[in-house]
Amino acid sequence: MVNSISKQLISQLSELITPLMGLYFPEVRWGDLERGIVSAARELGFADTEAFIKWLRSTPLTKNHVEILANHLTVGETYFFRDKESFQVIENRIFPELLRSRQESEKRLRIWSAGCSTGEEPYSIAILLSRMIPDLKDWNITITATDINLRSLKKASAGLYSEWSFRDVPSWIKESYFKRIENGHYEIISTIKKMVTFQYLNLAEDVYPSLLNNTNAMDMIFCRNVLMYFSPERAKKAVHGFYNSLLNDGWLLVSPTEAFKHITDYFTTATFSGTIFYRKDGKKQRIAEDIRFVEKPSYVPPVELKVEFPMPFGAVAEESPPRKIEKPKAPEAPPDQYTEAVMMFGQGRYAEAAEKLMGLSMDGKGNPKAFVLLARACANQGRLADAWKWCKKAIAADTLNPGYQYLLATILLEQGLLEETIQSLKKALYLDPHFVLAYFVLGNIMQKQGEPETSRKYFKNAFELASAHKPEEALPESEGMTAGRLSEIIEAMIQ
Repeated sequence: MVNSISKQLISQLSELITPLMGLYFPEVRWGDLERGIVSAARELGFADTEAFIKWLRSTPLTKNHVEILANHLTVGETYFFRDKESFQVIENRIFPELLRSRQESEKRLRIWSAGCSTGEEPYSIAILLSRMIPDLKDWNITITATDINLRSLKKASAGLYSEWSFRDVPSWIKESYFKRIENGHYEIISTIKKMVTFQYLNLAEDVYPSLLNNTNAMDMIFCRNVLMYFSPERAKKAVHGFYNSLLNDGWLLVSPTEAFKHITDYFTTATFSGTIFYRKDGKKQRIAEDIRFVEKPSYVPPVELKVEFPMPFGAVAEESPPRKIEKPKAPEAPPDQYTEAVMMFGQGRYAEAAEKLMGLSMDGKGNPKAFVLLARACANQGRLADAWKWCKKAIAADTLNPGYQYLLATILLEQGLLEETIQSLKKALYLDPHFVLAYFVLGNIMQKQGEPETSRKYFKNAFELASAHKPEEALPESEGMTAGRLSEIIEAMIQ
């Protein structure tokens, strides 16, 4: 119940927060909103919370302001192997099936912890996989962990935890995968730490799936206790993004309180011992989202019925102005195959888009745009060898295009081919020294390689080049990311 702040101000604050961060505070949660905003006001130096709210509504907020709000308005309550029943199902049913399907082919597994908080969830996943895969070094395991709360990400990256993070966890996990350090804290061992990549991502604002933020072709997405904070519209958009980010037969795990209708519109429900999981069935798409091209009929002008009434005796007929007859509109031309494929790709129908593009790619014309889109469609289905092949064809058709070298680099990076990735990124920069994203990805690679000075140099170049663009301008090859948004992400990565 809201006591110290007027309901009108709290209502206005709620309306401000939703589009800004995607967080949804209906009236029943205004008490949580008030407690968070009082705490945020103190950190930003406001003694008067109502004055702080008025300031928020009248001031353009910086990334730092948004981060501080996120720190106080999102709850990061988590611990290792939280929800034992879910992890038992994952260990006994879901992961064994995934591992068997990849054992004889490409040993590759991709997991996304969306809303990872301080890292206990993605590290739990890494520990579980390390126990289940005896030849772990032969596998290409990707565990991407994202969050909007920069402080939580810093703690997650450090990998330091207190006893509180181990509640309800067997002691052997702490003893086997952590080192005891000073002040009663525990540090996760390096082999597990290296399995997880943490990055800043706003589920309400950023684009996914995307090769840029490595959220494509996922086998499983964990997103627990996140969607409950979103408005229904934002939650629906996030679920649609998760659907497109998953491979066919991929899995989505949310908390039991987040079983929105939007999820069952897209996913098939699977129940194991009372625990609900959601599986992507490629055949199950909402009709409303699956907009297929239908050829429009030719224009047919409406028939105007004219009714004659007898004129009164002695009346003089008025001369009517000539009626302007509109020419029938020409029928709209149906889109070509490439345009149809672009539409399908935008709707997440990657397999259909690829099938449509295959026809274009085999017609002998060698359209590099078709090759590139086909490479992206294959990558989003986890078909990296095919994605590489079509990207190389695009490069052969247009050797001077830096964007094609950049796309090749993202595909190689997903395959774990680090040296080849760096070579392609440097080729892209040779062709275009102002290629922002090539510098950004190189900065990411060097940061993960433990080369902070080199990483900072690349990030600085990317930041300066992005700043030369208008903040709202979408960057080339970025799948819609704006220059302003990339600048914010670079600042977060440096921190």
